[in-house]
Amino acid sequence: MLLQAGQVAPEFELPDANGRTHRLSDYRGKKVVLYFYPRDNTTGCTKEAVSFREHMQTFREHGVIVIGVSPDTPESHRKFAEKHGLNFTLLSDPEHRVLEAYGVWQEKNMYGKKRWGVKRTTYVIDENGVIQHVFKKVNTAIHAEEVLAILGLAKG
Repeated sequence: MLLQAGQVAPEFELPDANGRTHRLSDYRGKKVVLYFYPRDNTTGCTKEAVSFREHMQTFREHGVIVIGVSPDTPESHRKFAEKHGLNFTLLSDPEHRVLEAYGVWQEKNMYGKKRWGVKRTTYVIDENGVIQHVFKKVNTAIHAEEVLAILGLAKG
């Protein structure tokens, strides 16, 4: 089950593309956009990451931290970030501990076959570690704009 707005976001400890450990508590006092995606270098995941990259200046100007999480390895994240010029943190969760804690590791049915994978989901977490908004459906091409709108930071 996905977590809901109003719940405290579970603490985590995961490595980034360079092997540096990140914890949610490292970002206490800042808003965090924690987005979960299935796999590096796939079409939808690349569109979503590029969407965040293109709006990163706005997120940073307002002190908002953006973090992507997938089951890919740190090495895969490093290559993905280099290939697409990603300017935010990607965390690796190959054991699915954090994916499960956030309810995004789910059984999927694709082409009649059942398998486990990541349900693309984004959590907006406030300065106190409380979930403020959950994106259960994501339009990968404009997702960063959707997040900025929820945060009241959309231009227009």
